Amino acid sequence: MTQRAREALSAPAGGGDDARRSPARRHVAYKWIALSNTTVGTLMAALDTNIVLIALPTIGRQLAGTSVFDLLWILIGYSLVTAVVILNFGRLGDMFGRVKLYTLGFAVFTVGSALCGLSQTGLELVGFRMVQALGAGFLFANAAAILTDAFPPGERGKALGVNQISIVVGSVSGLVLGGYLTQFLGWRAIFYVNVPIGIFATLWSRARLRELAVRDPGQGIDWMGNLTFASGLTLILLAVTLGALQAQPGADTLGELFLGVALLGLFAYVETRVPNPMFDFGLFRIRIFSAANLAMFLNALARGAFSFVMVFFLQGPPRFLDPLTAGLFLIPVSASLAAMGPVSGVLSDRYGSRPFAILGLLVSAAGFFLLLSIGPGTTFSQLVLPLVLVGAGMGLFASPNRAAVMNSVPPNRRGVGAGIGTTLVNSGATLSLGFAILVMSGVIPVSELGAIFLGTTVSGVAVNISRFMDAIHLVFLISGLLLLVSVVPAALRGPEERRLGPPPAPAGGA
Repeated sequence: MTQRAREALSAPAGGGDDARRSPARRHVAYKWIALSNTTVGTLMAALDTNIVLIALPTIGRQLAGTSVFDLLWILIGYSLVTAVVILNFGRLGDMFGRVKLYTLGFAVFTVGSALCGLSQTGLELVGFRMVQALGAGFLFANAAAILTDAFPPGERGKALGVNQISIVVGSVSGLVLGGYLTQFLGWRAIFYVNVPIGIFATLWSRARLRELAVRDPGQGIDWMGNLTFASGLTLILLAVTLGALQAQPGADTLGELFLGVALLGLFAYVETRVPNPMFDFGLFRIRIFSAANLAMFLNALARGAFSFVMVFFLQGPPRFLDPLTAGLFLIPVSASLAAMGPVSGVLSDRYGSRPFAILGLLVSAAGFFLLLSIGPGTTFSQLVLPLVLVGAGMGLFASPNRAAVMNSVPPNRRGVGAGIGTTLVNSGATLSLGFAILVMSGVIPVSELGAIFLGTTVSGVAVNISRFMDAIHLVFLISGLLLLVSVVPAALRGPEERRLGPPPAPAGGA
């Protein structure tokens, strides 16, 4: 049975206009429903990656018993859990239905948001953020696969462009929304705002989305792979943050780092031995899949800490901007990204994805290098050009690169393929945040760094402004260099095959 026939048979039965339409017309209508719903889902999940960031100094001052470590893990814990669960949730979507688990993600995310707003301590907020992250994992893992099922190959770049760019737009625009809510309604409002939207989106997804993919129930859960991957990544992030804050002896930090890297090495070994690996290394036999994912990981590693560093540059010494004004300063990033993302998706459908992915990385790198000149007296007008370049580069790169990844994957493996890509993005972004903290702690004394993060510099805690700017410049320099490195796999992956049908399975039967 053809894919179009399966789609026609999976259309909902019943009367009304939907029943009187032809299968082709119902499919055209459905693909836009899928795009709008999944865009809302990924936008919500991405918003909460950064909507909290702008409020961190306020949370640190107002939430009882919050330490610098708690404050950092309010961010890192969310990203870590999302990175760890996405592969499994993509697998579960292939097994039990992508739409079913995507809808569950909306419900879990909504409950987690309400619990975050009710938090009474920093530790509680860290835990409830992880509940939120579980819901975000279901949304991220299945959105791209649902879209790929709904759109034909020649339109996937455009659809994934809108959807995937919503992730980065949400991450950046969350700074503005978070600043507004924190300043005028209090930091708890940044979580409560998700509740009515989440309830509506859950009901909408349940009523209108439908399963188009053929399920693959024969897969199993790779428990050993899960354990080694989660433990390894967690230990590395713990070592980086605790080491940066000098909260434990150096020997313990090195031991955690060594054990974390060893566990990730064991994870790679296990995945080549178990019958149903969570990380399907067989897909990496596809050249475009492996090279585009490597470029995506390096890009995330380069830019993952960008918003974090910019927020503390704007809200910390010597500027002390309020949360809303700091968020408004970053509008050029989200505006340029939103403008370029859909355009690059449409153009990549017509001309191929590789040139746009390479151009995006180079444009972003230029933006980061221009940011090396910012200082205490930098005005908004002086920030516009580098911020526009950073955002436009992200927009040019993201959707064409993701479309190349998804088009290279066999239809029955799209859930796993999407999960691998998103895991690499989230892992790169999470590691970027941890390493940025480590780099900054190598330039700024821990006491000053803690005062900046907790917002106590507003009360007059002295900070060496020159050292603070040196730390920011070093982070941006490393980011720009990483973007240049990521051009290599983006360029060497070869031209994308222009397929009218589904791509073949990889050699060896992955």
